[in-house]
Amino acid sequence: AGRRDETLKGILLSAGVGLALYLLVFFLAPPESLPRVGVGVFVVASALFTLLWRNLYITIFTSPEFLRRVLIVGAGRAGSTLAKVVNELTPHPFEVVGFVDDDEEKKGSMVENYPVLGGWDVLLKTIEEKHITDVVLAISQDVRPELFQALLQVEEMGVEIVTMPTMYERLLGRVPIFLLQSDWILRSFVDQAHASGLYELVKRLMDIVGGLIGSLVTLIVFPFIALAIVLDNGRPVLFTQNRLGLSGKQYTIIKFRTMRNNSENDGKARVTLENDERITRVGRFLRKSHLDELPQFINVLRGEMSLIGPRAERNELVEELQTKVPFYRARLLVKPGITGWAQVNFGYAATVEDTGIKLEYDLYYIKHRNLALDLLILLRTVGTVLGLKGQ
Repeated sequence: AGRRDETLKGILLSAGVGLALYLLVFFLAPPESLPRVGVGVFVVASALFTLLWRNLYITIFTSPEFLRRVLIVGAGRAGSTLAKVVNELTPHPFEVVGFVDDDEEKKGSMVENYPVLGGWDVLLKTIEEKHITDVVLAISQDVRPELFQALLQVEEMGVEIVTMPTMYERLLGRVPIFLLQSDWILRSFVDQAHASGLYELVKRLMDIVGGLIGSLVTLIVFPFIALAIVLDNGRPVLFTQNRLGLSGKQYTIIKFRTMRNNSENDGKARVTLENDERITRVGRFLRKSHLDELPQFINVLRGEMSLIGPRAERNELVEELQTKVPFYRARLLVKPGITGWAQVNFGYAATVEDTGIKLEYDLYYIKHRNLALDLLILLRTVGTVLGLKGQ
């Protein structure tokens, strides 16, 4: 039911956005150049057929008969974390048959409600008897020679082998920071984080175009928002603050003020909480509608920010969080953004644990960023703004 509800919401949003764009083009186009009824029928029919197909897909291809059967090699923290993730996803992305682990004490036990079927010596036998389609390698130590030889045979059997971090990324769109070794950032991340020059060029062009459009919108709505802020809580209208950008370089961020004046009189940086009492009445609406972010398009035009990237933070918060959250400073490998993969997937981070989850999303974006992912983030941002889901 949860997946169907999300599908319905997504289709209705897509149809609504498509219809709004058509109406915009219709009113700008010459008279009689676009058929009204034809496009209206197309939008409605497309939404209905898409809804029908996706519900059919969810019903058929997520049934047990079609699910891939997965065996997890390693019943430690990595393996149990993956099993827990699978249990929490509805419907399950695949069927976990169980674990194999060389720890004698774990054999015959249950981990996240799945059995530990034996050690490495039963790997091949288990794959044949249980009709395994995929093996997930969830061990942190070096692969032993005997296990390596068995995995080669598994590959020859046509069974797909993936590592736990890779499967975690596929399922959640996040990088499992708390399960990674300290050298992972050097071995697996930095090389992949350097996007192609063409991508960087196209993204900068997108930033310039988006920045110009956003700045124009800001100029149009500025008098109305400024008046509302002044009437509600006086001056100033704009809020400026130093934030860390690309490679840790400081810049001054610009936003509409949403908090009371002198909300940090003691000079200490504080994380904004849900229902924070420092937020004004107008400020609460501006945050929910994301209108407070509009002046940041100026930062985008300056090249200090991008349309898409991790959320910009203050230096003092970065200094504090990098001692509590592994790889936190890796967010500075790219420009901060007005919106981002973490922003559209997770709410406001009020705790260190929440910050870790958002960082997992940020690192996934930095590692996999491309134009298709950027477009997806922009579309989901539109849905977030229209749904007034800001904090």
